[in-house]
This record gives sequence, C-alpha cells and structure tokens, in this order.
Amino acid sequence: MAKTLRRQGYHHGNLREALVAAARRLIAARGPAGFTLSEAARLAGVSAAAPYRHFADRDALLAEVARRGFAEFDRRLSAAWRGAGHDAGAAFLRMGEAYLAFAREEPGYYAAMFAVRPPAKRRGARKQTGFVALEHAVAQVTAGGTLDPRRVAYQVWALSHGLATLAAAGQLPSAAGLQPAALLRDGVGALLRGAAAAGRPARARSRAAKGGRRAAAAQRRKP
Repeated sequence: MAKTLRRQGYHHGNLREALVAAARRLIAARGPAGFTLSEAARLAGVSAAAPYRHFADRDALLAEVARRGFAEFDRRLSAAWRGAGHDAGAAFLRMGEAYLAFAREEPGYYAAMFAVRPPAKRRGARKQTGFVALEHAVAQVTAGGTLDPRRVAYQVWALSHGLATLAAAGQLPSAAGLQPAALLRDGVGALLRGAAAAGRPARARSRAAKGGRRAAAAQRRKP
C-alpha cells in the first residue's frame, strides 16, 4: 500500500479530507469491501479512534466517498455536454468518452459509487446532473419520435457501465475496434437505431387509428 498520507493535514483540521483520500486509495487498490476504518486511519496517519470524530463507521466513510464520486462524475459529464454546443451527436460522443475516462482515472470513486445504495427517501428525489445531461442528449437525438428519453438514457448508461467495468477488469481485447470508446460508440448507435425502428410501427398504427376514426366520423355525418 502507498505511504501514509501527510499527517500535516490532520493538524490543520483536514482529518475528514485525509480520511476520504485514504479511503479512495484503499478502494482503488482493493475494492469497496477491501478496507476498514482503522486502515483508512493508519493511511491518513492518525489513531484508530480519530475517524469517529467525522464518521460513525466504515459504511459512512464509504458513503461519503460515493457522494463525492457522483459529484465529480456529474461535473465531468455536464462539462462534456456543454462542450458539444448544440450538436447532440457530438454530445453523445463526448459524454461517452468522459464516462469511460472517469471510470479509468478515478477507480476509487467509481467503485464506491456503485457499492452504496442511496437512502429510500432520496432514491427518486434527486437526479444527478450528469444523467440529466445524458437524458437531454437522448431527447434531442430522438426528437419527434415516440421513444422515452429517460428509458433510453438508462439503456445507454447500462451499456457504458458494462464497458467501463469490463475495461477495468482487463476483459476487453486490445484489438483495433474493440477499444472501450469504439465499442461504446457502436453500441449506442445500434441501440438508438433499434429503439427508433421499434417505435415506427407504433407510430404507423397510431396514424392508421386516427385515420379510421376520422373515416368513421365522416360516415356518421352522412345523411
């Protein structure tokens, strides 16, 4: 494990920050279940009792790492969305690249984010801004159709998460065309095309039904 974090931070009142940094490093090395509060304290250079000034237990520290991870994740995806201007297609590409980069560069944050279940009272109350940006991008790409942008956004998120997880585990070949970014780009394109194709029959049926109702109404008006 890496050397103990600088003890100076604790003396300046930054114990909470030092513990979060220590937990991130431990999670990145061992996974969310692979550290204890006392190990985080030791890495931060403080006594085993010191963390209890800020965290009730190990799960509370893990939850704080996850919360900060989502905040940084949201910031990066939102920045990618804004950087694409009004081009929804470019936004998809930039957000996909930002997603994979975050998972690759912040393994401690990323692992913690998906190891903590949010409290029930907050589960449906707060949307991460990064997900909202993704949903907006989907809505623009599928404008005029019958697709549910939120549903498709979750499908894109699931694909992104799967590829990021496989890449982190070294399960993706290094062959050309099988890089995570290329697979994500192709997968999202196929997903959107498939979803759009599935929506077309429904639109056709809707138009036919409307035409049938108009014809029936006209027939009833005849003397």
